[in-house]
Amino acid sequence: MTYSLGARSLQRLEGVHPDLVRVVNRAISISDLDFTVLEGLRTVERQKVLFAKGATRTMNSRHLTGHAVDLAPVIDGQVSWDWPLYHRLAKFLFEASADENVPITWGGNWAKFPDGPHVELDWKAYPK
Repeated sequence: MTYSLGARSLQRLEGVHPDLVRVVNRAISISDLDFTVLEGLRTVERQKVLFAKGATRTMNSRHLTGHAVDLAPVIDGQVSWDWPLYHRLAKFLFEASADENVPITWGGNWAKFPDGPHVELDWKAYPK
């Protein structure tokens, strides 16, 4: 089955760096797992709320500059928080990253605060 991003996901990609948008679009086209864009570009106000709730540990998020997105697998029309699905999704994201020659970092690989939905452009290649 071939998947594509829905209107809400496309809207949530507005303001996101075009290279990261290319990676997300390529990933959905090659994935055997449907997924949605939970969040792309984020306001400082939203970041403050997430920080206060402990959902993020930084006020220097790549979401604030359009260099990050949060993605989630969709199973039977519902977002899934099943951790193994995020590893499966990451496989397609890294394949898409290689296809598009756009280096990314996946939050699921972070040792201190693993964040399965989070994908960002590599800091070294995309400092700002």
